[in-house]
Formats: sequence, C-alpha cells, structure tokens
Amino acid sequence: MLPSFLLALREGLEAALVIGIALSVLAKTQRSDLKPAVWRGAMAAMLVSMLAAVLLNLLGAQLEGRTEEIFEGFAMLAAALLLTWMIFWMQRQGASMQRQLELEVTTAAQRRGRRGLFALAFLAVAREGLELSLFLTASALATDALPTLLGAFFGLAGAALLGYLLFATTRRLSLKQFFRITNVLLILFAVGLVAHAVHEFNEAALIPPVIEHVWDVNPILHEDSSAGQVLRALFGYNGNPSLSEVLAYSGFMVFLWLLFNKERFARRRLITRSAP
Repeated sequence: MLPSFLLALREGLEAALVIGIALSVLAKTQRSDLKPAVWRGAMAAMLVSMLAAVLLNLLGAQLEGRTEEIFEGFAMLAAALLLTWMIFWMQRQGASMQRQLELEVTTAAQRRGRRGLFALAFLAVAREGLELSLFLTASALATDALPTLLGAFFGLAGAALLGYLLFATTRRLSLKQFFRITNVLLILFAVGLVAHAVHEFNEAALIPPVIEHVWDVNPILHEDSSAGQVLRALFGYNGNPSLSEVLAYSGFMVFLWLLFNKERFARRRLITRSAP
C-alpha cells in the first residue's frame, strides 16, 4: 500500500502543479474564460490513464504460466527504468519547470486558444497518468491489487490536497524537500522492482539463477509475513534470493549511485587537473 501511495502522491502532485500553474497564468493574464479548456484536457487525460491501467491489468490477468512470468518481469523492469528516468529528469528540470510551463501556457493561450490549452493540459496530465498506470501495475504484480488500489486512492487524494494548499491558500510547502524524500524512497522501490523482475525471469528460465538460494533468512523474517510483505513491497525483500537477483539488486544500486554522483566526480576531476 505504501509504495502505491507514494507513487500516486508523487505523480498526482506533479499533475496538480501543472494544472495549478496553468490556471494561475490564465488568472494573471485575465483569460479566465479559457480555464474550462484546461479542466477538460485534464479530465480527458485521467480517463485515458484509467483505461490504460485497466487494460494493463486485464492483459496480465489473462496470461498464465511462463508467459505471465515474462510479462510480469518486463512490466516491473519497464516501471523501474521509467521511474528512475522520472526521478533524474525532475532533479535536473524541476527548478525551471514552472517558468517553462508558464511560457507554454501563455503561448498556447495567445496562439491556439482553447484547443492549445486543452492539448497542453491533456499531454501533461496524460504523461503522469500513464506513468502511474505502469507503476501501479508493477506494484500490484509485486504485492496485491487491493492494497495497491487503496494506496493509489489515498495518494491521489493527498496530491489534490497538497495542490489546493499550494495554489488556494497562503501556505507554502517545501516541494524541494518533498521531492528529495520521495526520490530516495522511490529509488529503493525501483531497485526492488529490478530484483523482482529478475526473480520472474528466473522462474520463466530466461535468466539463470546461477545459485538457487544465496541465503535463506525466511526462518527469521519470512517474506510472506506482515513485515516481510511490507519490506518486499518497498525494497524488493526476498528471504531466499538467487545469485542473479542479488547481483541485479546490488548492480542497479551501484549504477544509480554513480549516476547521482556523476557531477561530483566530474568536479573532482576538474579540480585535480587544474591543481598545480
């Protein structure tokens, strides 16, 4: 439930920011008559996203045996890679996102009117919604459908509340701190999805386990226990992982650490080269 809550809260808040910025720009430029076009675009995107989520879950439910395992593995892997890309994109572009969006809204209102604003809102919200559909599908495959749906519902409700506080009251939320905290949790979730994907590929005989069970701590903390299920949903916990799972988990973690510290390493090399 917690992973889907965080995913829905994060994606929902990004969509709420887009809509809120668009409405604020229209209010400042005295073009309130165009606000319904923004809402229509957002609602259409929500419907498309819900349809995509239903289709993905129906597709997964119809598959059986090895085909199902392969589908689940690729769904989890795709969600992990997309989630990682989203986090790095927000880290780099988040600071200029508001200014860029304000410019796009102003340009769309001046040149294309209602159609332009409908398209802008639709594309912005649909991107977040389709990403969330894939994330929730992967989360449901890793845990259970009902907790995933409940977590998503509360996450979207929380995103709507945070969006309201940002644009309709005088309160100011620390978005930088919010995204920093959720980035850490979602990165750990993405790494867990990679390990889950490899586990499914092991079962489908696409990737060899190399060693069936590197260790077995299930007698101490079983992966199907309440605490084990929480850890599995959040961090990809497996009480008796294969060697290929362990290598995938640790390898992807190291890869992300190198990406996050790439600029720091570049600065160090530059200082070292410029030193006498």
